[in-house]
Amino acid sequence: MKFSMMTYTLMRQKTYTPADCIRVAVELGMDGIDWVTTYGEDPRELKKRCDDVGLPVVAHTFFLRKADMENLETAAATHLDNAVALGAPLVMIPPMPLDKELDDKGNRKIWAGILKKVAPLAKERGLALSVENFPGKISPVVTADDFYELKAEVPELKLTFDNGNADSGEDQIASLRRCFKDVIHVHFKDWFRYPAPPNDKPKEMRDGRFYVPALIGEGTVDSRATLRELEKLGYTGYINIEYEGDDKPADKAMQQALGYLRS
Repeated sequence: MKFSMMTYTLMRQKTYTPADCIRVAVELGMDGIDWVTTYGEDPRELKKRCDDVGLPVVAHTFFLRKADMENLETAAATHLDNAVALGAPLVMIPPMPLDKELDDKGNRKIWAGILKKVAPLAKERGLALSVENFPGKISPVVTADDFYELKAEVPELKLTFDNGNADSGEDQIASLRRCFKDVIHVHFKDWFRYPAPPNDKPKEMRDGRFYVPALIGEGTVDSRATLRELEKLGYTGYINIEYEGDDKPADKAMQQALGYLRS
């Protein structure tokens, strides 16, 4: 199985640089890198740095927010052009809820409209377009049903399967089996799961329970089962290592998670 550096895992802790993301990926023997935004850097320069150390750019993740809606095509085109400059074969847009007053169905309708406009721009550039299972009670895409409701509106759409996020709404293995024909990238993450809020910053999920980030292998998500299922299904793509906690330095957390998965 091929594991890729998810730059978000390091960069969210604010003590790392894009150069650190490349360095850590090489030191840990990772197989690729997913640039989650370009952090204000020239994407051509990022690609050159990756090429210099033999690290393939396997995906480009970018965000579309409320502020982008007024000039959606222009904003999307800029991100998609960055993906081309990076040499990424696919892009992923996290489908975060854009209207907190709406439920998951309402937010899914918003995203259908957005993706209908982005899909032809991605196709023009030879890029595969995907969304992920995104966490949260009103997230538009958690379950397989959610994804296929969106795909019915945007037939070109593919899925970046996130095992931890899928598991917050349904059995993640059943979800993976159902969606596998449309899976082009994978995220692994883990959560601690509680029936009631354990602190002042819990995340309520679709299943009505409350989640706190965990390191892969330490929480409630069975990533070993996900690995075995991906092997059984014949997955040949990459798996991002994602960690949203702050209990450990991100590079050490990634090293520990990789050791767990490789074992």
